[in-house]
Amino acid sequence: MQWQTIKIGIKNLLLHKLRSLLTVLGVILGAGSVISMLAIGEGSKQEALEQIRQLGANNVIIRSVKPGEQGSNDDQNNAAQQQQQADSILEYGLLYRDFERLKHTLPTITDAVAISLLKKQASSGELWIPNARILGTTPDYVKIKPIRLRRGRFITGPDVQNTSNVAVLGAGAAQRLFQFKDPMGQTIHLGEDVYRVIGVLSSTASGNATPGAVGQQDLNDDIYIPISCAQNRFGDVQQISSAGSRSFERTELNEITLRVADSRFVSQTAGMAQILLEKSHPNKHDFRLVIPLELLQRAEEEKRIWNIVLGSIAGISLLVGGIGIMNIMLASVTERTREIGIRRALGAKQRDITLQFLVETVLLSSVGGVLGVVAGIVIPFVVNYFSEITTVVQWWSVVLAFGISVGIGIIFGIYPARRAALMDPIEALRHE
Repeated sequence: MQWQTIKIGIKNLLLHKLRSLLTVLGVILGAGSVISMLAIGEGSKQEALEQIRQLGANNVIIRSVKPGEQGSNDDQNNAAQQQQQADSILEYGLLYRDFERLKHTLPTITDAVAISLLKKQASSGELWIPNARILGTTPDYVKIKPIRLRRGRFITGPDVQNTSNVAVLGAGAAQRLFQFKDPMGQTIHLGEDVYRVIGVLSSTASGNATPGAVGQQDLNDDIYIPISCAQNRFGDVQQISSAGSRSFERTELNEITLRVADSRFVSQTAGMAQILLEKSHPNKHDFRLVIPLELLQRAEEEKRIWNIVLGSIAGISLLVGGIGIMNIMLASVTERTREIGIRRALGAKQRDITLQFLVETVLLSSVGGVLGVVAGIVIPFVVNYFSEITTVVQWWSVVLAFGISVGIGIIFGIYPARRAALMDPIEALRHE
């Protein structure tokens, strides 16, 4: 009897192919939009979370900030301008003594890295990079930052102590300066000085605007030298030219990164570092603390909220599809009133009539759910192929979309099915 009911349901749906297709289309679009929207949202959020993770969950990052920028108030900006007019050189930012004080005072840190950012022309023969990013740093840089050596070695302690003219090239810088030649052991010009290449880094997929990079630029184009070279060879004063005028700025360090032994003490370490730096910078607000762990926690919370919002918006499409199914089934009940009366007269019970119409609604929603899942998996791959948007299809979104599709079919099919089952057989037989 159950099999016969299913066969009758399939036959009735096939009798009205176009109507069934249009009814299923709402469910297809709903299920597909749920999966694809969640995939696009998940991809963008994972990319943002990965960039934050590259900063290191156990790290505390302290960056130099020019007075008057990044949230400094007007009084600080006016004071900076007055200082520059009086001294001709604007001094701000982190100092070498700040680095030494933090490294030897904070008991919760395991590693500390200082970074001095310079911009000079880098050249090798006829190939050159204008305004190349040169990072003076310490050997512990490889322990804290997301870089990997492809060949050679990184800067060592003796390199810093001896102020050795050695350089490590990012993958992009090595390609631009040497193209298809082997850069190992070759020399490059940084400004007016000559440096020997001792290592080449692997290419990183982080791309542009990586939060782990000072200055928010592509890590692949960086050139690394010992911090003592940056201090002694280039100095701390840089000339800034804009709108036909020149100004001079002195910044010893652009960034200090502290690695904390236990992530539970990241916030406390940041607080202690804040207090120490405020004592050595009493009248300036020329530094800013970045705590990746807090950024990561905030981003993960925003990711959950974003998924709920996207899922809710896409779920409305499924709701509309369910209303369409109920509308079609109510019309079908009216059209088949005489058929219902004949079945009841031949001995069919109310539950048989209910089951017959429920089977039809579940078939519609199930077919729509399957096709919607296929569309929802294909669309993110198409978006990823034709654009740079990262998409991630998660298994739970597929199960959720299909489950909601079937659930909507049952919920919106119960009323038409019960309405058909409760018809009086005599009145149904009289129906014209």
